Amino acid sequence: MGIFSELNLPAGVITGENVLKLFEYAKKNGFAIPAVNCTSSSTINATLEAARDIKAPIIIQLSQGGSAFYAGKGLSNDGQRASIMGAISAAHHIRTISKDYGIPVVLHSDHCAEKLLPWFDGMLEADIEYFKKHGEPLFSSHMLDLSELPKEKNISICKEYLKKMAEINLFLEMEIGITGGEEDGVDNTDVHNSSLYTQPEDIWDVYRELSQISKMFTIAAAFGNVHGVYKPGNVRLSPGLLKEHQEYVRAKLNCEDDKPVFFVFHGGSGSVKDEIKEAVSYGVIKMNVDTDTQWAYWEGLKGYYESKKDYLQSQVGNPEGDDKPNKKYYDPRVFIRESEKSMAKRVKEACHDLGNVNRL
Repeated sequence: MGIFSELNLPAGVITGENVLKLFEYAKKNGFAIPAVNCTSSSTINATLEAARDIKAPIIIQLSQGGSAFYAGKGLSNDGQRASIMGAISAAHHIRTISKDYGIPVVLHSDHCAEKLLPWFDGMLEADIEYFKKHGEPLFSSHMLDLSELPKEKNISICKEYLKKMAEINLFLEMEIGITGGEEDGVDNTDVHNSSLYTQPEDIWDVYRELSQISKMFTIAAAFGNVHGVYKPGNVRLSPGLLKEHQEYVRAKLNCEDDKPVFFVFHGGSGSVKDEIKEAVSYGVIKMNVDTDTQWAYWEGLKGYYESKKDYLQSQVGNPEGDDKPNKKYYDPRVFIRESEKSMAKRVKEACHDLGNVNRL
């Protein structure tokens, strides 16, 4: 028994009701799915490989900066053009290749602040065009991060976008409360500590308003989360707040479901594993992973260089002889592959931490 037999999900990118079924299944069975930030076909392929090897669904997400990088840093990003085209290009790559990895994939875009809304609009336009041809959106879901705005404005803008997204079966992820630290140009390092903890009333306000439009939404609640990685003890997470939020919403709904809200865990890199497990038990079905997989990718390259250093100083000449060629050592396919293997190992670790193993 597993996702394929119980939910009848296809391999490859899933959308709409299939995403909803997957999230419900994860919540019911007490596991969450890592959302891995990818910036290239190499990091995408490493993530897909990892999920395939441990028989798990996976979420691949693209940030605004990561999307621009995918398009090529030599391309102008005026009007968010490079970010839009990079995200669309990555989405088509993922759609083309993911079926052959034999796993369900949720294709998601990460933090979109108010100043980046043209990027969001460009992706949404591509979703609509794809829907007209294929009956489903290009992406599975998108995230609006308007947490720096007053709550009422945050919710109001999310509602307007969710109305458009509901017409083509797109999931919306929204953030209420602020994730600390800095990521991809969004700097919350100076945010007051009180803003890092969302209140139950805030969660209910979001749930009440968005659920009138669609059930396809997730909430990134702040419970002390911080982007980046820090020494143990420096980040004070309070995952028990998520339990309080679920109880508050359940009471308001007067429903039997003890976890009516789909929660998202931001700032997951470097978190204590027990806190991750506790957060999942309170309805977290998605956890973002970026900083740790970035380090893993670099570590693979670093390890390769250190082990082959004497073969990487010139095109010809190494410890085996002054006339010996080194092409097979500096071939990008060789050292990039080492990065991929290291990153894939870290993605597998994240899946194990979240209970997302042998789920297919």
